[in-house]
Amino acid sequence: MKIRHGITFAAALALSAAPAVAAEKDDADNSRKFTAERVFDLEYADDPQISPNGRTIVYARRSMDRMTDKDVADLWTIDTSSGAHRPLIDGAGSIASARWSPTGDRLLYLAPGENSLELRVLYVDSGESFSLAQLPEGPGAPVWSPDGKTIAFSMLVPKDAPSFAKPVKAPEGAKWNAPFRVFDKMQIRFDGAGYLPHGTTHVFTIPAEGGTPRQVTKGDNDFDGPQWLDNSTLLVVGNDVEDAYLDPIESEIYAVNLKDLSMKALTTRDGPDLSPVVSPDGKRIAFLGYDDALKSHQETDLYVMNRDGSGVTNLTRNFGRSIDAIAWRGGAIVGQAEVDGDIHLISFSLGGAATTLVKGVGGTSFGRPYAQGSFSVARSGGAIAYTAGFADRPAEVGLARGGSPKVLTALNADLLPYLDMAKIEEIKVKSSADDREIEAWVALPHGFKADGTFPLILEIHGGPFAMYGPYFAAEIQRYAAEGYVVVYVNPRGSTGYGEDFAQLIDLAYPGNDYDDLMSVVDSLVAKNYVDEKRLFVTGGSGGGVLTAWIVGKTDRFAAAASIKPVINWSTMALMGDIGAYVTRHWIRANPWEDRDIYWKLSPLSLVGNVTTPTMLMVGEEDWRTPTWEAEQFYGALKLRKIDTALVRVPSSPHYIASRPSRLIAKTDNIMGWFAKYDPANAKETADGE
Repeated sequence: MKIRHGITFAAALALSAAPAVAAEKDDADNSRKFTAERVFDLEYADDPQISPNGRTIVYARRSMDRMTDKDVADLWTIDTSSGAHRPLIDGAGSIASARWSPTGDRLLYLAPGENSLELRVLYVDSGESFSLAQLPEGPGAPVWSPDGKTIAFSMLVPKDAPSFAKPVKAPEGAKWNAPFRVFDKMQIRFDGAGYLPHGTTHVFTIPAEGGTPRQVTKGDNDFDGPQWLDNSTLLVVGNDVEDAYLDPIESEIYAVNLKDLSMKALTTRDGPDLSPVVSPDGKRIAFLGYDDALKSHQETDLYVMNRDGSGVTNLTRNFGRSIDAIAWRGGAIVGQAEVDGDIHLISFSLGGAATTLVKGVGGTSFGRPYAQGSFSVARSGGAIAYTAGFADRPAEVGLARGGSPKVLTALNADLLPYLDMAKIEEIKVKSSADDREIEAWVALPHGFKADGTFPLILEIHGGPFAMYGPYFAAEIQRYAAEGYVVVYVNPRGSTGYGEDFAQLIDLAYPGNDYDDLMSVVDSLVAKNYVDEKRLFVTGGSGGGVLTAWIVGKTDRFAAAASIKPVINWSTMALMGDIGAYVTRHWIRANPWEDRDIYWKLSPLSLVGNVTTPTMLMVGEEDWRTPTWEAEQFYGALKLRKIDTALVRVPSSPHYIASRPSRLIAKTDNIMGWFAKYDPANAKETADGE
């Protein structure tokens, strides 16, 4: 019997919370369940920074604050010899970007101020800290000069907004409408930032003992990412050309002479050049980038050049994987790379020889199992601090210093051993499209048996140029705690498997991703892991695109939840915050130039086929895949009388799970929607009518 549609998501979830596997649990068992509130009990390590002498690691100890509903961070230290683990700064809100001075006697960090972030310096010997200056805007990317006397950072330089009329002065006490907002740039909003203030980002310097900031870059284009070449020269990243917004990935590395503020471009090729890091002897600059071939995705290579920009050498031409972050380690360079579902730290010699130093980096995505982590290298001795990722717990602090890497923390040892967490199983499946191997992971709920009774959630990652891996993810664990088998997949287009694999979706997304995903589902049905009548599908961003595409291609899923999708590439390309990238690199045409391909790749083109009950969810302040995208699919389904619901998340940007309460509500609403259409609940619902 069809479930009546009046049942609420919350009520449906209550019906099926434990009975997703039709098994009652007693109170003792329920106390071991990973419930929604457990999100507030978890902690994870982030941004570990090892001191220049390798003796101390400072890291951000992150947790979810119940009262402020925020992901907050305190600073803790670890003695790398004794393992002593101590708080350094706590209760200050969210601390970020802690960086050691060159001699290790001070720490520079960003902390919440009265109106915005402020730059602070802490003296390690006394524990005292001070604010460097009362800055008019929030600073970013702070870095020490080699001699420790100066700090460089980036900051917005405001400009007057354009205006075409002088506003009439309102009478005293009158309640008039707010003044008009006028824009004259293409990018008027950015996800997570909202409507952009008028102005340009520039680089500043300030004495390390505090004082007056000095602006060292100028003009109408943004400059950011400062790094010191020497005590009198800064490296900055930008694109100092007219109409720079039309080529959104283009950037060059510039050297700024701090004596006269003259600026010289050290790179000139067509393509992004970024993340410069200067060698310990100051003679070479390592950096990341690639030659722009106007493709939707290209692997990022590691380069090295002389300090004057000459002698550029590609060290990873034959490596086959993107490099995401770099640091010098003596005369070699350590690069962080996604490799087949894992993150590795690789040492590259100046001759290009590659040696794997550490595997299993990651664990900082928290909500979903994205490959995400960071590392730092000690100037003396070359010890490496990194975020260690695991399938069964969030990120810890790891240390690689000769011999096998060690994990130095156990932040959730007081909680996770006492809960019934899902076990993660890796599978590899041949795609029905071309027999290409597809990697996936399956979260098996507590008490799982391969008896063909369990419901399945296919959870699809976004990007689509991104990578899932065997990392702890609160959302996956929540689904499994309610009895779902959860499978998450790296279909074609995912990163970490080489440029050819990622490029399979160039001008063809969504496409054979569908075959990859269905092949994984078929394999779990064949293993008798799940009930073929109890299949559900969800995903966010690129995963939301694929969810909407899937329900236009098949009716095998009992229900679907498309989260923050692109539904119509034409509307997204024109006013999404990365629209210029979509037109130049993704589709390589404007909507009025090639209407056919925009329509062909849009899930809206398949909406006439949909019969699956489909929920749409989007943040009300999402400017990456704006609300109008989800609303188009919702409106079309309503016109076709297909069961649907639209969930708008107040105040939320694209990253819905950036607040713990939203992470909880997101997963619970998805499960509530699925429970409403779960055939196993149909009889219970009918009996209750």
